[in-house]
Amino acid sequence: MTEITPENPARHTLLDDAQGLAYGGVMAAFGIVMLTHLGFVTGQTAGLAILISYATGWGFGPVFFAVNLPFYWFGYRRLGGIFVLKTFASVALLSGLSMVLPNYVSFATLNPLLGAVLIGFISGSALLALFRHGASLGGVGIMALYLQDKTGFKAGWTQLIFDACVFAIALSLRDLTTVAWSFFGALVLNLVIAMNHRRDRYIA
Repeated sequence: MTEITPENPARHTLLDDAQGLAYGGVMAAFGIVMLTHLGFVTGQTAGLAILISYATGWGFGPVFFAVNLPFYWFGYRRLGGIFVLKTFASVALLSGLSMVLPNYVSFATLNPLLGAVLIGFISGSALLALFRHGASLGGVGIMALYLQDKTGFKAGWTQLIFDACVFAIALSLRDLTTVAWSFFGALVLNLVIAMNHRRDRYIA
């Protein structure tokens, strides 16, 4: 039997990938239900879709699906066709479930502080599952990696600039307190990713 090491990791089966993408899509959709219930915003393309949804009254699901369409080309060029297919499936699942779940899940009381923490935890775990199964929720991260390859401009800076613009625009649609809670939730999410998405520890 071949020993599993960081240099020779075990590979996910199709069933592994299916359950991982399903978990990521469902948990991400649940996070969006909580986030929109509180009127919060977030970063990346999900944040852009939420702002468009708040400003126009259009549903988050269709907007999020449409916003991500231009980014698949960058994903194909940078990370390949399998990644794009998995990401497309994950985005489609999130978009669809975000329209269905509010019919089955509602909140009589949801404290903003607790909500921000739970949104960060739930959304972070969703993204971790997708990352570990070779997918994402599309968007700016893909383009940022592509631009880094082409120009040398750090991907992290591209994402930071985009998120700063999203939160700046949010101030014109939401009050300062709500935007501050939203920022705290986004911080929790990013800490979950930063502390747990470690390839030197996760080898399968």
